[in-house]
Amino acid sequence: MSVITDAIAPHGSHLINRVATAAEKEEFLAQADSLPRVQLDGRATSDLVMIAIGGFSPLKGFMEQEDYESVVDDMRLANGLPWSIPITLSVSQEVAEPLQEGSWIRLDDPNGKFVGILQLTQKYRYNKVHEAVNVYRTDEDKHPGVKVVYDQGPVNLAGPVWLLERESHPLFPPYQIDPAESRAMFREKGWKTIVGFQTRNPIHRAHEYIIKCALEVVDGLFLHPLVGATKSDDIPAEVRMRCYEIMLEHYFPQERVILAINPAAMRYAGPREAIFHALVRKNYGCTHFIVGRDHAGVGDYYGTYDAQHIFNEFKPEELGILPMKFEHAFYCTRTQQMATTKTSPSSIEERIHLSGTKVREMLRRGELPPPEFSRPQVAAELARALAIGSSN
Repeated sequence: MSVITDAIAPHGSHLINRVATAAEKEEFLAQADSLPRVQLDGRATSDLVMIAIGGFSPLKGFMEQEDYESVVDDMRLANGLPWSIPITLSVSQEVAEPLQEGSWIRLDDPNGKFVGILQLTQKYRYNKVHEAVNVYRTDEDKHPGVKVVYDQGPVNLAGPVWLLERESHPLFPPYQIDPAESRAMFREKGWKTIVGFQTRNPIHRAHEYIIKCALEVVDGLFLHPLVGATKSDDIPAEVRMRCYEIMLEHYFPQERVILAINPAAMRYAGPREAIFHALVRKNYGCTHFIVGRDHAGVGDYYGTYDAQHIFNEFKPEELGILPMKFEHAFYCTRTQQMATTKTSPSSIEERIHLSGTKVREMLRRGELPPPEFSRPQVAAELARALAIGSSN
């Protein structure tokens, strides 16, 4: 009898697990009141979880200076492995000053709850502007990712971490599927090729079109919307997840799709974040990753297809996951179907496509997006949710 193995190895070859064992948890709890404390913000809390469950493999903790500088400058860890986004724990000088390298640090979430342990191996200062320009391609603080860097503390704390326990997600427990579990599900289904799809926005017909194009050539689809911290004007995660549920119920072959949440925070780093998102999905077991127009972009900071071009800076075997690159999709009124410039004979006047910003404006005015842009059930859900939100 043949044994079905994983279709793809995790980044760095091993799936990291930094969730404390029962014995470790007991030891940490016994020392909790005597340990120095560092309070995490929302993004750092998400990073702690992603490290612990293996989503950020091969990272075992927050980056030391050598890895941090190599990632910022060259998009590689110090050992040469591709990695495009620095994963750091930044604190104020006042918080960092009394902490001793080699000691254990208690990590509390934004509400003050004890959630993890950091074994402090290093603390170091860093250049915020240098990080902003290299990672986000701008030093402007109106960029949401750059603003986070500028607002955080000037000292990075580094070292391996432990997550005290893996708790159920407060909003989406049925969709909390960690990398070890998603890999097991892919094996059980016999999927050898799996395409991952990332979005922070509600799903619309352009998304549906490129997803289904990808699904034509792989065994399964891993719908993996991000539910960590996003911009304040982004559609709330619970609304976006409901839209996915509607789409799965009515418009997708359910036996070929797995819907799960990505608990990471959004960086809005454009091209670099596209690489980062691909590597994270590789850790979840995906062999392919969809990269569309302005992936992980914000404003006008990145070129329309910069997030696709950046994959050419790496050898395919280095990344170990294949990007599936799609042009901007739209509804073609001449052919009366979704298309891109590669498949449509239409002129610009015969194409219907709306930006997320325009759709949000329509919904807040009480107008539904046209069916050529959004499935009617999804449009109705968005209108209902935004109407409730605007009345509060």
